[in-house]
Amino acid sequence: MMGALNSGFSVQAAPEATLAAASFGSDYVMEPKRVITAIQAAALVPDNCTITTGGFGSCGHPDLLTEALAARFAATAQPSDLTLVFAAGQGDKASRGLNQLAVKGLLKKVIGGYWALAPSIGQMALRGEIEAHNWPQGVISHLFRSIAGGKSGVLSGIGLHTFIDPRQEGGKVGPATTEDLISVVNISGREELFYPAMPINVAFLRGSRADVDGNISMEDEANFQDSLAQAQAVHNCGGIVIVQVMELVDRNSLDPQTIRIPGIFVDYLVLSTPDTHWQTYGEVRNNPYTGRSRSDTAVTPLPLCAKKIVARRALYEIARYNAPIVNLGIGTPEYIARVASEERCSAHVLTVESGVIGGTPARGLAFGASSNPQAILDQASQFDFYDGGGIDLAFLGFGQADSRGNVNISRFGGRLNGVGGFINISQSAKRVVFCGTFTAGGLELGFESGQLSIEREGDITKFIQAVEHMSFNAAHAHSRNCPILFITERAVLVLKDGRLILKEVAPGIDIERDILARSTADIIVADHVELMPASIFLHQPLSVTDKYWRSRD
Repeated sequence: MMGALNSGFSVQAAPEATLAAASFGSDYVMEPKRVITAIQAAALVPDNCTITTGGFGSCGHPDLLTEALAARFAATAQPSDLTLVFAAGQGDKASRGLNQLAVKGLLKKVIGGYWALAPSIGQMALRGEIEAHNWPQGVISHLFRSIAGGKSGVLSGIGLHTFIDPRQEGGKVGPATTEDLISVVNISGREELFYPAMPINVAFLRGSRADVDGNISMEDEANFQDSLAQAQAVHNCGGIVIVQVMELVDRNSLDPQTIRIPGIFVDYLVLSTPDTHWQTYGEVRNNPYTGRSRSDTAVTPLPLCAKKIVARRALYEIARYNAPIVNLGIGTPEYIARVASEERCSAHVLTVESGVIGGTPARGLAFGASSNPQAILDQASQFDFYDGGGIDLAFLGFGQADSRGNVNISRFGGRLNGVGGFINISQSAKRVVFCGTFTAGGLELGFESGQLSIEREGDITKFIQAVEHMSFNAAHAHSRNCPILFITERAVLVLKDGRLILKEVAPGIDIERDILARSTADIIVADHVELMPASIFLHQPLSVTDKYWRSRD
């Protein structure tokens, strides 16, 4: 049984005990880690340093530490001019996570993968208040390991022929960003991108429990993110690693196999309270995310809506494969996991960039977690698998698509979403399916007897002549023979020979009025356009006798 210590406890080893251990060759007794307050932790961060924070999206961020850092700056204007590095930016789209650091003068430069959950920082970048670089999430995850290993950076083909490529924008964001960090190199006739390493001076991380030697377990966390690599990187750069935990326990009371960050990499511990240690921003605690208990796989069906229709049609793509390994992106693809549970479709393995394998990925402010997972890896290992082509089928969202099949998800409508893991996945998966509504902004649908009607058209056209930001290069996908499909609530389009071909249309939809007139992209209507299965537009569960459906129990 683990013995919890007083929240203000700080152990000091007796000098004579240390001397005795050294003199007589007995087992070395490590100096216990110092427990400090969040305010004291914030005071350790110097001006002009580089800091990295733990967490993945809405999971695992050390809010107590970032809150204290923001409070210190508000009171003293220190520390100033920080460089922030993150892979999957942590936040709730409002005030928590990295949003707390969106203060002019506190940050000078940001290098990040996914920005959408920290829109306050994204707006600073777009206004030119900070220097900002958007790199692929998987590259930054691997970068932490490279820094830890003393390497010069990450060499990867991920990002070529997109806005990340320095021959386009080099990942630079906003008017204040002029420095090119990424370069193109040629190795044995093969082009790759070089992402340089940089020293990182401070890490704010989070775990579940720590023993007095600073060994960190994460058994109550929804995922493990990049915590180990971040701690190793900062330690080997001579920096400071501070970890927020819920509980401090006795020496040798933690199972070594549960330790995710060894104490040799940790400098300080900060004890948190439940209100600053939510498992995700959507839930205080959900044990099925950790495997401590299992949730009932039966779920209450979602009401019929545009995203559910897209998710239902996406299930038919899964049914084409024998137990495929699937990645679900954020946004509309999140609904696929829920709809698969509704239909009791389990002949596949769902994965998320955070490192979770199997189970049912969560939506919204719990994205990055999964109920009843089979396994949880660190994020970098998941991206090793992704980058190597391990995904059979990827379902990704899209903000814009153009006549050539190029896709923008990273920056549009005055908003910086960031590319996240999108480029890692879309450039590596064996097959890619883009999922989303045909238009956006106020779209309202009607459903009757398996027919779809557009009650109010969306204000935003998503299929356009040319995308604003090249997140996905269709020609590059064609060069590696990757099939590309677009699934919307009213139509299914296939990318063939650099052209968008209308392949299926929803029952009740007029091709000229509801598709061609609602797009500025050049869409080619196939000689024979099939109807999407009527069953996906009905309020009842899908029919397993549907000729398109192959269910597996």
